[in-house]
Amino acid sequence: MRAATAPSAVPDLAELAAESARLEAMPAGAAVRWAADRFGDSLVIAGSFQDAVLIDIAEKAAPGIEVVFLDTQYHFAETLWFVEEVRRRYDLNLRVVSPLPDVAPDNRWQADVEGCCGVRKVEPLARALAGKAAWITGLRRVDAPTRANAPVVSWDLARSMVKLNPLAAWTDGDMAGYIADHDLPVNPLTERGYPSVGCWPCTRPVAPGEDPRAGRWSGKDKTECGLHA
Repeated sequence: MRAATAPSAVPDLAELAAESARLEAMPAGAAVRWAADRFGDSLVIAGSFQDAVLIDIAEKAAPGIEVVFLDTQYHFAETLWFVEEVRRRYDLNLRVVSPLPDVAPDNRWQADVEGCCGVRKVEPLARALAGKAAWITGLRRVDAPTRANAPVVSWDLARSMVKLNPLAAWTDGDMAGYIADHDLPVNPLTERGYPSVGCWPCTRPVAPGEDPRAGRWSGKDKTECGLHA
């Protein structure tokens, strides 16, 4: 990937909207290629490793793209295993970002779930994105009502950078079909009733018919960790 510098000001929002509309009807890899051409080494993927779809698409469109994984210190063992499986399969340019040194495993999640996500996800992501011009996520509109209007390309006002959601329009069927067609590895938790995988203290399996994200922060008035606020 070519070198690029982060933008110093808000880009032309009309241009971003036009690109988003153009890429809406194109394969997901087109959005990754556009971003790689536009932002070069100032582009990064934030990978949740719930599946390998986005990484497979990105590696084909922009080999060697930087992938960030947030090690919250509370991931399921299966997720950590899956990260290594995917890393080896693609020889990923993987960067693991952990909480700050003064943040040790504790029980904060029991009484302060927002604060826990803040120090284990939001702050580490801010460090991972520092100096970058754009980031790519696996966010999809079907994930939750809060994501129903997610564009393919937008300006991330909170972080002053471009945000891309190449899989925004994908359905669960699209994801399953791509995994099967490309023989992708899967996170074992997805086959054990965890359609949405987070940290072990705040994620439970869901029952048949439940919303896929019902197992995240179950019983709490919380639907997002803060990364996509």
